[in-house]
Amino acid sequence: MTETKLAPGDAAPEFTLTTADGGTVSLDAYRGKRVILYFYPAAMTPGCTKQACDFRDSLSRLTAEGFAVLGVSKDKPEKLAKFAERDALTFPLLSDPDLTVHQAYGAYGTKKLYGKEVVGVIRSTFVIDGDGKIEHALYNVKATGHVASLKKKLGLS
Repeated sequence: MTETKLAPGDAAPEFTLTTADGGTVSLDAYRGKRVILYFYPAAMTPGCTKQACDFRDSLSRLTAEGFAVLGVSKDKPEKLAKFAERDALTFPLLSDPDLTVHQAYGAYGTKKLYGKEVVGVIRSTFVIDGDGKIEHALYNVKATGHVASLKKKLGLS
């Protein structure tokens, strides 16, 4: 399996995905805005919940600085809707069940899990500028503390 890794300056792959409420979101709709696009393995799991709640708790600051936050997983919209409701997540959660967008961003592939190599979702975050270019491509991020370190990297801490 060839694995794409994006780097600063690369064009962010375009996508249109289904949201938790059954609508759709396209990256194209965010032209002119900076976007934080993050990929997580599974809704309602402890690490993914912690990360999503950290984004939720930082959302007003990120929004005030001109960022939109989008979370992507392979979960079906129904599960994403439960996740959003349970944890009061107010940013779009997007469903990518066939992993097409994960693969385009290099957020699916070989990773180390408990010392073993496995194939799965690579917890990753991308900051995309208003012109659709990658500003930051962060792979294998930790669920806990990631949002704080991202804000520091963006000069928002």
